[in-house]
Amino acid sequence: MAAKRAGAAMTGLVVFAGVMLVITGLVNVFEGFVALFNDERLVITPEHFVVVDLTGWGWVLLISGLLLLAAGCGVLAAQSWARITAIILVGLHAVLQILSLGAYPVWSLLMVALDIAVLYALTSGWGEARDRIGRRSEDAAWDGQQSNTQPSATEERVPPMA
Repeated sequence: MAAKRAGAAMTGLVVFAGVMLVITGLVNVFEGFVALFNDERLVITPEHFVVVDLTGWGWVLLISGLLLLAAGCGVLAAQSWARITAIILVGLHAVLQILSLGAYPVWSLLMVALDIAVLYALTSGWGEARDRIGRRSEDAAWDGQQSNTQPSATEERVPPMA
């Protein structure tokens, strides 16, 4: 019973990591578009920012956001390539946040902390979580045929009678 709970917890962490990758990717894409098309809205002083060219920074944010978004969708689909890609991208994202530490100290520190949580979720117990997520997506697939099997009590979430 404890092993099932640990597996469910790991699955929850992997789903958390996937959702956070998608959200972080969307935020980076949004920031990238703002930096590219409306850079007067950015409040960045060049002396506090490592990268001074806002157009280049906007492209970096846009591309990294799209990559994080794709990796997050792949992690949610239980793809191993997405996990490895996400680990690399989250590490690079943490470095990018360190580069913007002078301009946005609180935001950067929060993003680095979130990156660490996502790295932990992606590196601790992927095998069982991948199997559980993959099994659920296969169970959810409908082949166009009606099923004649009756669900068991555990599948219906019916508590056992005492």
